[in-house]
Amino acid sequence: MNAVLEKLEKIGIVPVIKIDDAEKAVPLAKALAAGGIPCAEVTFRTAQGAEAIRRIAKEAPEVLVGAGTVLTPAQVDQAIDAGARFIVSPGLNPKTVAYCREKGIPVTPGCATPSEIEWALELGLEAVKFFPAEQAGGLEYIKAVCGPYPGIKFMPTGGVGPGNIAKYIAFDRILACGGSWMATADMISAGDFEKITALSKEAVLAMLGFAVAHVGVGAKDAEEAAKAAGFFGAMFGFPVKDGGSSVFAGEGVEVLKPGAVALGERGHIAIGTNSVPRAVAYLERAGVAFDPATAKKDAKGNVFAIYLKDQVLGFGVHLLQRK
Repeated sequence: MNAVLEKLEKIGIVPVIKIDDAEKAVPLAKALAAGGIPCAEVTFRTAQGAEAIRRIAKEAPEVLVGAGTVLTPAQVDQAIDAGARFIVSPGLNPKTVAYCREKGIPVTPGCATPSEIEWALELGLEAVKFFPAEQAGGLEYIKAVCGPYPGIKFMPTGGVGPGNIAKYIAFDRILACGGSWMATADMISAGDFEKITALSKEAVLAMLGFAVAHVGVGAKDAEEAAKAAGFFGAMFGFPVKDGGSSVFAGEGVEVLKPGAVALGERGHIAIGTNSVPRAVAYLERAGVAFDPATAKKDAKGNVFAIYLKDQVLGFGVHLLQRK
């Protein structure tokens, strides 16, 4: 996949920005990044769009900035000249898409039918914008139509918000979700950047859905492991399941047998998330280090578990993909 699209996928959220005053572009970009979303799709729906992109690209290079509502090849030239790293369109205009391909800039045009998806594939695209997402059928519609097209990913935009982003982002065919709820035009006009940062962080946490998945503790032998798990089962009604190297009591307690591979002097804590790769990217941007040697992958090559490099109070901490 294109390197810019890979970055968008790791970020997971693409704020759709309508800005009328280019002076607010850089503070806005920094507010988004401070909230955990170093990305912005600045639409060409206002006269200040290109200048806003130019300022963000120059003064906030840590933010991946793109141009939205791009309708013509001439606007593609304006966007590239301003420093846009990607292009988004509400619909699929083959002339505009072909021009983006010629210029070497990734483009995600709006598609809502199988015919449009096939046209996008014919034009050599790796991802499309699904717009308007909720109005066009939402995630269930995406799942229904994507089966015949395994080589393409979707960026749902329209009706996506904190209440439903988690279900979208958990599906492995979603590139990222677009939306403006964390940075509305009114917030930007009012210069309410603290609120934008707060809502951006809320959006990221809603997307990732962090929660304790289970706690793992060590036993001196298999008999003790079975006894400890059996205690939790008998006391609280948790189902007990022997997984070979450990015994689970419910989903929240794991008792490790000797020889089980686990990091942590006193045990480990598993933190569930809707997307391990996006969670890793988010935490790494915050300065958290991971141990790549501990990464576990599924049959498709997707990482579903990985340990943080450092222990916490003698406990290893690892991320775990929520099922």
